[in-house]
Amino acid sequence: MGLVARFLEADGIVTVILTPVPEFARKVGMPRVAGIEYPFGRPVGEVHDIKGQREVLMSALQVFEETRKPGTVVHLPFTWHEDPRKTNWHPPEISPIIKLFLGDVKKAGSDARKKE
Repeated sequence: MGLVARFLEADGIVTVILTPVPEFARKVGMPRVAGIEYPFGRPVGEVHDIKGQREVLMSALQVFEETRKPGTVVHLPFTWHEDPRKTNWHPPEISPIIKLFLGDVKKAGSDARKKE
């Protein structure tokens, strides 16, 4: 999304990226960043929480008003309701691309743990 945002900004269209890793997003050059302390895969909140999702969306849109130049990071005032490591956000079935590379992912993790 950051690459798309940079192209849009170059054409004069102001953008904002909502992400749980705002400092990474800033370092790779995303123009405007709204940081949120939510787990990966849930940037706007819980499934079916219309009120909460609307609050996140409206706060992210306020970043347009609060920022005057690209490169700005705004931390949104939301925290996840439970320890993100305990959040059950995985789909019931593994995605085809993950299934295809699962062996490689497990091997890379094992190799990394051996180096520690």
